[in-house]
Amino acid sequence: MDGPVPELTEHAAVCAARLRDADRVLLASHIDADGLTSAGIASTALERADIPFETVFCRQLDEAAVADIAATDYDTVLFTDFGSGQLDIIADHEAAGDFHPVIADHHQPAEGVETDHHLNPLRFGLNGASELSGAGASYVLARALEAEGRDNRDLAALAVVGAVGDMQDTNGELRGANAGIVEEGVAAGVVEEGTDLRIYGRQTRALPKLLQYATDVRIPGISNNEAGAIEFLTELDVPCRDDDGEWKRWVDLTGDERQTLASALIRRAIASGVPASRIDDLVGTTYVLSREQEGTELRDVSEFSTLLNATARYDRADVGLAVCLGERDAALDRARRLLRNHRKNLSNGLQWVKEHGVRVEDNLQWFDAGDEIRETIVGIVAGMAVGTDATRNGMPVLAFAEKEDGEVKVSSRGSYVMVRDGLDLSAVMREASRAVGGDGGGHDVAAGATIPKGEVEVFISEADRIVGEQLAEDAD
Repeated sequence: MDGPVPELTEHAAVCAARLRDADRVLLASHIDADGLTSAGIASTALERADIPFETVFCRQLDEAAVADIAATDYDTVLFTDFGSGQLDIIADHEAAGDFHPVIADHHQPAEGVETDHHLNPLRFGLNGASELSGAGASYVLARALEAEGRDNRDLAALAVVGAVGDMQDTNGELRGANAGIVEEGVAAGVVEEGTDLRIYGRQTRALPKLLQYATDVRIPGISNNEAGAIEFLTELDVPCRDDDGEWKRWVDLTGDERQTLASALIRRAIASGVPASRIDDLVGTTYVLSREQEGTELRDVSEFSTLLNATARYDRADVGLAVCLGERDAALDRARRLLRNHRKNLSNGLQWVKEHGVRVEDNLQWFDAGDEIRETIVGIVAGMAVGTDATRNGMPVLAFAEKEDGEVKVSSRGSYVMVRDGLDLSAVMREASRAVGGDGGGHDVAAGATIPKGEVEVFISEADRIVGEQLAEDAD
């Protein structure tokens, strides 16, 4: 079997064999959408392979978290969506005989150390920030874990959710190794790939809200303008309300009605002077999950990933995992309540950034939210702020928030244009944090760190220097 990602197939088989040899496995995963889907994929694959396991989640896999894992009586630990960046810590425990690690991750590995069972696209010439997510690596492992007569291709649905949740479709579609997983999902009847309006909320938002909150491509008079969105819809020759007078959702429209609305939206964008390159982003490749109910958050992969982020980031990873495992009653109801709270917090967080602004250094910009924005969502808020009036174009954004233990969480966000110019936020976070006694890592376009309280200014100075060197080196 070549598998969905041929480059990883051989080593995935080696990792799968190690898991089969274990009496039982401790599955440890991250708390974002990619981490939750990774855990959902891995736990389902382990269960189908009749391998006993227990699942735990960590906000950050630091020395203390790994020590806690080592203190358990599990001889084999499967790390999903983290572990690569902490290889140095994990390797020390492996050498001490505390546990044997199996890692399915996509983040930048720690340098100068390796372990035998480490499944990471970066080790095989693939980009972990854009070609394969943690859920994708877990899916490759799940395919290798298949027993004779079993088929784990249905888990491709969660892998696609994880990839989109990790923003790997930023350039309009899932590419590289992710495309192979999409193909398997389509073949298994769990994923549908199509061309549609690329606006968040097509399944659940009423049409005025859909357009009002569609700010990735800003259309003057419609984006962030409820009255303008309603006026635009009212002028269309499309029945945008149902028989009871309620606004329809995008999913409620016929194909012809969607085409009419999308064409009118594009014409408005052109007339409003929106650049052609941005207008092209209005329509593109979309992914829906065939087996999920139409009109729900679970049907659209973007909405599904947001729902998952709303669980574990508020200390309810158990709820998100339950949804990934197919629970659709109490767990889904709880997730929806958490989602409403999550959306409110994100809106308030973005408003806080707009009101307080950012401070601009030579090569980066930053804001310190203190305890005003929850540290588990400050990175999302930073990503939302990129490209808005609250930030400057062409500079990475660093966001700081207080953690409950007194340390400071740092999240950084850039763009793929900046990455092409030489930016590597994973290196920035790792080097700058270690310079002040912290630790960090991640991807070139998005990364994070934890640093001691009182070291923010020194960290910023160091990060600004590193970013400047990266961009200057590429310019040469």
